[in-house]
Amino acid sequence: MTNRENFISMMRRKGYEHVPVEFVLCPHQQKVCREQLGAEDYEAYFGMPWRRVEDLRLKDHDVEKYRKYYQKPLADGADIDLWGVGHEKSPNSMHMTYMRHPMEHMMTVEEMKDYPFPDYASADDSHQAKQVENIKEQDLIALGDMQMTIWECAWYMRSMENLFCDMVTEDGMAEFLLDKVTELSMIRALSYARAGVDVLFLGDDIGMQRTIMMSEELYCTWIKPRLKKIIDEVKKVNPQLLIFYHSCGFVEPLIPHLIEAGIDVLNPIQSECMDFERIYKKYGDRISFHGTIGTQTVMPKGTPQEVKEAVWRNLDIAGEQGGLFVAPTHMVEPEVPFENILAYVEACRTYAGKTGCKK
Repeated sequence: MTNRENFISMMRRKGYEHVPVEFVLCPHQQKVCREQLGAEDYEAYFGMPWRRVEDLRLKDHDVEKYRKYYQKPLADGADIDLWGVGHEKSPNSMHMTYMRHPMEHMMTVEEMKDYPFPDYASADDSHQAKQVENIKEQDLIALGDMQMTIWECAWYMRSMENLFCDMVTEDGMAEFLLDKVTELSMIRALSYARAGVDVLFLGDDIGMQRTIMMSEELYCTWIKPRLKKIIDEVKKVNPQLLIFYHSCGFVEPLIPHLIEAGIDVLNPIQSECMDFERIYKKYGDRISFHGTIGTQTVMPKGTPQEVKEAVWRNLDIAGEQGGLFVAPTHMVEPEVPFENILAYVEACRTYAGKTGCKK
């Protein structure tokens, strides 16, 4: 099988010939990778199966216009993202920020309507089809990555507390904001689909370490129909498009709803929050999975052999038909020993379990 054939067959649970590797390195680990391996492009060095296609390019989108929405000015050095969300830097994290919410003090739908949302309707998509073509010519999977699709994008602007209050009280502000974000996400998703990507990666964190973030009723009322609307429309463009969906944490009660919404692959199945064997036995005939190797436990705290055994155990659970793109469940942070990253790669490349792959 080619790389593309192997990946798609594995994700469709139709068998596979080799186990691909995938992970995201924090800046510190990227530096270690350059120093120890001479790898400037670690995705290419390790032969990862996909490459990302650039999102729509916004025209004349000056984020400085969002500063007026902060009653308390942003801290010096803070960044403002494309949605106007302020990110004040944290001295204790490589990638987490203290988030500020530009819609936090809004009281009416009219105020929300005046907000300068990103103008994706007039954005430039001319680069996307060419990037897809170039990626596929290299026998790689073309990936459209737009995690933070509905819920996260909305609460980042409004604040989680306020958006939950809006939803529970059925305030029109919740309906307007979630509809607006869905509308803009739809434009981005359809652009990726029309450009010909193989995978569209959606997602919103809807789980916490031991429980779901909201009730099933709230999720099914406010989030699920909007997610399904996006997936339905992109699959009209390309019925073979693989929909990956990301949510950290415990999400088991919501998995049936995600399946009904149309996802094909669930990421990351945190081993600290859910048991992969149990989840696979219950849902593995309907969806596939990506992740399962804990970045809170075995990756930072295990031995290289324990990392390998975790990889092999989960691949054995999925079996010869596939359905698991095994990978660390989150960004690989500085506390992960570099030898454990190499152990993960070696485990994938030497797996000879139920697939009949040769060591």
